[in-house]
Amino acid sequence: MHVVNFTQKLEISPFLARLLVMRGYDLASAPLFLEPSLKRHLPDPLILKDMDKAVARLIEAIIGQEKILIWGDYDVDGATSSALLSRFFKSIDAPVALYIPDRIKEGYGPNAQGIQKFKDQGYTVMVTVDCGTTSFEALETAKGMDVIILDHHVSETKLPAAFAIVNPNRLDEKEETTKILGHLAAVGISFLYVIALNRALRGSGYYKSRHEPDHISLLDLVALGTVCDVMPLTGLNRTFVTQGLKVMMARKNKGLSALSDIAGMSEAPTPYHLGFTLGPRINAGGRVGESFLGARLLSTDNTEEASNIAQTLDSYNQKRRGLEQEALDQAFLQVDPKSPFLIVAREGWHEGVIGIVAGRLKEKYHKPTAVIAWNDEGIGKGSARSIPGFDFGRFIHKAHHLGYVLNGGGHAMAAGFSLTKDQLPLFTRFLFTELSRLESEVDLSPFITCDGHLDLSALTPKLLNEIEWLSPFGIGNPSPKFIFSDVIVDSYQLIKDQHIKCRFTQGDGVSIDGIGFRLKDTPLGKALMEKSRRPLDLLASPKLDTWGGKSKISLIIEDAAFSSLPLKRAG
Repeated sequence: MHVVNFTQKLEISPFLARLLVMRGYDLASAPLFLEPSLKRHLPDPLILKDMDKAVARLIEAIIGQEKILIWGDYDVDGATSSALLSRFFKSIDAPVALYIPDRIKEGYGPNAQGIQKFKDQGYTVMVTVDCGTTSFEALETAKGMDVIILDHHVSETKLPAAFAIVNPNRLDEKEETTKILGHLAAVGISFLYVIALNRALRGSGYYKSRHEPDHISLLDLVALGTVCDVMPLTGLNRTFVTQGLKVMMARKNKGLSALSDIAGMSEAPTPYHLGFTLGPRINAGGRVGESFLGARLLSTDNTEEASNIAQTLDSYNQKRRGLEQEALDQAFLQVDPKSPFLIVAREGWHEGVIGIVAGRLKEKYHKPTAVIAWNDEGIGKGSARSIPGFDFGRFIHKAHHLGYVLNGGGHAMAAGFSLTKDQLPLFTRFLFTELSRLESEVDLSPFITCDGHLDLSALTPKLLNEIEWLSPFGIGNPSPKFIFSDVIVDSYQLIKDQHIKCRFTQGDGVSIDGIGFRLKDTPLGKALMEKSRRPLDLLASPKLDTWGGKSKISLIIEDAAFSSLPLKRAG
């Protein structure tokens, strides 16, 4: 009955209506999902605690020509947040400096030495982005400078000394506000801040003698930071990314354009390109090179500078790949596949790649994973990646409170921490205890959702265009997956010695190409490369590629089982 109502009242096909119903949308929420727009989705930024204070202080600073410091993080969310604010402040002639700390020498977030340097230079306002919520000691040294924190990391009960803390995930925020905005990346919070600032400046008459900037042009940065920080593409995030991809297509940001060119992007950007093509290159500066390069690339309007930075970041990304593979090979030797929780540690690992290694291990074994790099003083820098149902960020906060780590924080799916070698047994025991308790309440088993059965012959451009109406796809809004029964692998080839490209046929000769990423040494990969030509029940996401005026349909391989057996996970 729901499908019929959707079809009639929304004037869409039964196929699209069924997909919406299966994803939990009703007649009230479906139109907002299908037509994401800032006008319909954007809440008043002032619903966030301290937003009014943060805006008022910056208006005073802008009008008074006070020196403003932006202190960002070195990852993509931090770089995009920093660049977004820098671009806005420069567009309104506000004196601003942008600072990204060195990942190895200074670590995450504000530090006393850096703060003092800028205080001595006469900076009176510091805006921290994607950091600051747990920077208690460092911000104690900022007296004489008003600190405004724009962040999204879960706070502790105590908050640091700051003029204003704008964070939908601070514990004293209104529940409804956290529900609406708690899934935003820091760049999303920064964008809301710019909207509120711009509105207040307009109301003050600031633009009577100045050109009012176009804040919509900043949405390409919002989309990039949101996707790369692995935020769910639902609610306001979906709107940000949908509109941001359109802005990115216009190629007005010289840094993004230069990076797209050097990465060989020749098609319309998608979340995949943001997360796997642009994001790793921007991150590479913070991981193995110069932490400030990502933010500088995204801030510059100089074509030559953008080209030079893009080339440097691309070379750093190649170096990162080598360090990552070396650490990954060594980490695999430590893994106990029977353990419900993975912790690996080693001296000499570059701390800039341990997060990627943790992600690879988590992806392969579907278990919460922590990777620790020890330094010469016996202090370990750790990076953690999790699975649905296990909130790593919350457990890191709890471990810090209990004294099992020196510090730490993060999100449900990704977190960071530091600890001593003496603390490692306590930390390990604590996490195993928490995981055991959680497993009695929540099913942490791996699963893949399926949107129904289709024949290969049903995959037409018209059907794919309907599926595309649900995009952009990502965390929280996965690409629809379908079972294609009794397909045969006609041929396959290895791509870069790890991905598998197949040619599938079904029934009366209908054939289609498909690709599975990083499948070579998995059970699923071995099934696809088997020479027996046994029929498979294939689980895959259809994809429509368009270039040169031509369209081609292909499949992204998710799973498979031999047709003679009940369908179950093969990889």
